[in-house]
Amino acid sequence: MAGLSAAYLKDLNVFFTSLFNVLPTLVLLLGGSYCAVYRRQRELFLMITVYVVYFLLDTQTDYYRDNGRVREDAAVVFHLCCLLLPLLFSIYALWQEKTHLFRDFVARCAVLFAVGSLALALEQSFPQALLSWLAQIRWPALHGRWMSLIQLSYPMFLIGFVTLAAQYWYQPRPLHAAQLVGLLGLFWMLPQTFILPFTLNIMCSQVMLMIAAGVAHEAYQMAFRDELTGLPGRRALNERMQRLGRNYVLAMSDVDHFKRFNDTHGHDVGDQVLRLVASKLSKVNGGGRAYRYGGEEFAVVFAGKTLDECMPHLEEIREIIANYDIKLRNPDRPNDDQQGRQRRAGSGASSVSVTVSIGVAERQAEQRTPEEVLKCADQALYAAKGAGRNCVVAAGQTRRGAVRMERAAG
Repeated sequence: MAGLSAAYLKDLNVFFTSLFNVLPTLVLLLGGSYCAVYRRQRELFLMITVYVVYFLLDTQTDYYRDNGRVREDAAVVFHLCCLLLPLLFSIYALWQEKTHLFRDFVARCAVLFAVGSLALALEQSFPQALLSWLAQIRWPALHGRWMSLIQLSYPMFLIGFVTLAAQYWYQPRPLHAAQLVGLLGLFWMLPQTFILPFTLNIMCSQVMLMIAAGVAHEAYQMAFRDELTGLPGRRALNERMQRLGRNYVLAMSDVDHFKRFNDTHGHDVGDQVLRLVASKLSKVNGGGRAYRYGGEEFAVVFAGKTLDECMPHLEEIREIIANYDIKLRNPDRPNDDQQGRQRRAGSGASSVSVTVSIGVAERQAEQRTPEEVLKCADQALYAAKGAGRNCVVAAGQTRRGAVRMERAAG
């Protein structure tokens, strides 16, 4: 929205005029370097494609502003950009990275070089014939007065929208959303290229910036979010603890007898158990936020809360996990749906119950850092396991008191 608003501004001072002139190159250098360092070739070539079109059209707009008229090849260059930009943008957006990075890089360069060389050769050798072919209205019934681009470009954009929307539907990643919104921005930008003075600079910069932001956001998720459970990871927990105030409560949770699950049922069931516990802990009430601490351990942070306020919510989530049965499928897959229903109705599927032990600690005056509070919560977790597991123990609580709490909850 900020980019659209800035594109409609016609009277700008020298500072913003100079900024908009160097902005696309600056974004390409910074964002492209970022993608190159992390070997994100798809995003790098998306930026290069947008920048090449920006360079070609910016040359035409500069000539138009300086001389008050367009260059002789302006029409054919503009039409080629309108046709090839959505095509190349969609190809690179759908082109996933391969294992062999060098071969993938060469293949992407070859596609860009082949398409660019063919377009340049046709533009130099047969400019008038190419212009007539591009500007021809092939479907008069589908052509409207609002269409300011050549008719062939609209199917290209439509195919790109559909394919990128389908990609986002099946894989809802931030980068896929950035690609889809970026194609919309390019579709809006092209008709305004010679009308609004800074549309080309702003929108090309924004599209490249959104792609770079998508890469950065996915890198953040990889570093700070646990892939198996979907919870924030330990690094995110460490950052969160540095921003806690004076009053907070930390809880440590551990899956009881987790090694037995793996040894008896296999690692697939163990992963299923971890996902179950994570999904339940993520819904804890009272303002708590769950984190994957490591292995079968989870941490819950209650900012601005007291121990008395948090204990009922932790006891509630412990009871929810204990009352949930995980259905285990028979390793022998049924041949059809009828056989599968018979197995599920009979003894074909078994179930296991999962329990967790929770240790919780409130920040006290003598504890200067969150790490000390977390250590107290970890000691309380060991006390909960010593008390028979499947219970919630606060720091300083005796084992006998934990047993009484467990019996009262039961």
